[in-house]
Amino acid sequence: MTTAFGRVGVLYGGVSAEREVSLISGQGICQALREAGVDAHGFDTGRQSLGELADAGFDRVFIALHGRYGEDGTIQGALEMLGIPYTGSGVLASALTMDKIATKRLWLQHGLPTPAFAVYGTAADLPAVQALGLPLIVKPPHEGSSLGLTRVETGEQLPAALELACRHDDLALAEPLIRGRELTVALLGSADQARALPVIEIRAPQGNFDFEHKYVSSETQYFCPADLPPDLSREIQALSVQAYRVLGCEGWARADLMLDGQNRPWLLEMNTSPGMTSHSLMPMAAKAVGMSYADLCVAILATARCKVRRVAGQ
Repeated sequence: MTTAFGRVGVLYGGVSAEREVSLISGQGICQALREAGVDAHGFDTGRQSLGELADAGFDRVFIALHGRYGEDGTIQGALEMLGIPYTGSGVLASALTMDKIATKRLWLQHGLPTPAFAVYGTAADLPAVQALGLPLIVKPPHEGSSLGLTRVETGEQLPAALELACRHDDLALAEPLIRGRELTVALLGSADQARALPVIEIRAPQGNFDFEHKYVSSETQYFCPADLPPDLSREIQALSVQAYRVLGCEGWARADLMLDGQNRPWLLEMNTSPGMTSHSLMPMAAKAVGMSYADLCVAILATARCKVRRVAGQ
């Protein structure tokens, strides 16, 4: 067993709506790390306390948590306080990327292409949502795995879509539906040395890449690398790296995009703790460049660090 990483904790489970997916991701990562000779131990933050985490003696941790309290800067802040090096982005980047509204505002500020949007919280916001036109995508801005997401084709569908999103969140995010090809780009490394893996195209039945089609269904098709002109693939990869850098991400992440009928890419969101299940896209992209699941896990683990510099003597 290698001692290069010391005692490693794999944080999984948690208390978000994505708990079950996180359990599968974490179990897969833990097993792969053990097979690679790493002294890895699963730690369920939804069942075990921060006190237990402090006492576990981990030299570093691999964050395999998805959604709130795991991907939003919360656990990252706790780990900074405990002085435990961790994988993925730091507190601020994690919080920004978990908030799809803040993400889009920052991308727009830097001139990156992302669909127009409106935020719905009360009836007074409805005119701004309606002004976007139809069709729309309506979703909670602080959830992942397409939870609470609705594709709105008619005005009659809009109230129920907003109500569903607000059942998951305090607000609803509405943006015009981009018709075209659904793409994703896995990213590895520090912000200044980020590496984009091959572009993946996702083809779900009726274009509905929801929770069922992400994690359960065998009907969804994946093409890696995507069948795109080389110049366009490089453009999409470069855009994804730029989006990663603007948000201050590091370690690993996955950018989700749409490619419209004029072959223009549109950024949708950034995931700083992507799924690592058998259906997940990050391992698929890694495999396309000759990196096994275990190799990917070890490579991500090797980037673990605390992001806040401690003052000498503290």
